[in-house]
Amino acid sequence: MKRYCLALDLKDDPIIIEKYIDHHKRVSDAIISSIKGADIEVMDIYLTGNRLFMIMEVGESFSFDEKAKMDESNEKVQEWEGLMSTLQQALPWAKPGEKWVIMEKIFSL
Repeated sequence: MKRYCLALDLKDDPIIIEKYIDHHKRVSDAIISSIKGADIEVMDIYLTGNRLFMIMEVGESFSFDEKAKMDESNEKVQEWEGLMSTLQQALPWAKPGEKWVIMEKIFSL
């Protein structure tokens, strides 16, 4: 199983951060199905301040490109992503249009 760690910021506003947390307490079955359907076996999101940290463990068939294609054709995912985009802001070093930035592993024990 392969692991990816990603980061993204929320807009630095306590009300927006609370909205993001609330939305993630009740993620719809359609969104969960799209995640699992892409061969993502584990997805955990952590928060500190307004910085989000995501850990994904994926199966052999997972591909970021394939997941993006699947998401483009999924109306429910597009609605979810549109809503989340109103709460998120790109990291200062993110490429144009990039939301979640893959982190580089620099230490392992």
